[in-house]
Amino acid sequence: MAKSSGCEVVLLRHAHSTANLKGILAGRDNRVGLSPRGKIEAGEVADLLKSGNFDAIYSSPLRRCKETIAPLLALKKQKVEFLDGLLEMEYGRWSGKSLSLLAKEELWKAIQSRPSTVRFPGGESFSEMSLRANQAVMAKAMGKSRILIVSHGDVIKSIVAFHLGLALDLFQRISIDPASITTIRLPNSQVIQVNSTAHLQKGTSGVKGKRDRFTLGGGQGTV
Repeated sequence: MAKSSGCEVVLLRHAHSTANLKGILAGRDNRVGLSPRGKIEAGEVADLLKSGNFDAIYSSPLRRCKETIAPLLALKKQKVEFLDGLLEMEYGRWSGKSLSLLAKEELWKAIQSRPSTVRFPGGESFSEMSLRANQAVMAKAMGKSRILIVSHGDVIKSIVAFHLGLALDLFQRISIDPASITTIRLPNSQVIQVNSTAHLQKGTSGVKGKRDRFTLGGGQGTV
């Protein structure tokens, strides 16, 4: 049987963080680690992915991504390459603030309906984030059969939107929960699965409940 062409890209959002727990927009604050729930989720991710082979593993260099992937790396004895292209959005002066307060800002309306027009005060635009994230993934997928990407909610949402052929203004329709798995096959942009959380059994991620209304930053998942 001939080997299938292309590269399977497995996109993993970092597990539930202390910022998710507090309802804060973490941004690039490297002090933010995993919550108790997130530490359980990281172990469940490791159990799911330990038997699969990856040509390479790439991650955002932020602490919450490192802590998410650490249990898997310990099992597989595999190295990870940290990429700035996978970093969280630079939210500028919005970073570290409560999402409930930010939702009252005038800019919030544009973030939900026309994100392609938004640049965060002192920070990055959604268009810039989408461009550098998608360029990073496509460059690293070239010549490989299967890779793992560990990143952040908005970043993964922008990657999914691009491969679905969605305008960036529609990317808020996509949900990417903490510790969820999304799979895409390149170069044909086949979106195989989005926001799978079936592997999360012990943490509260698997419990049915009201979905977080704060989509900025990827949201915190079901609670």
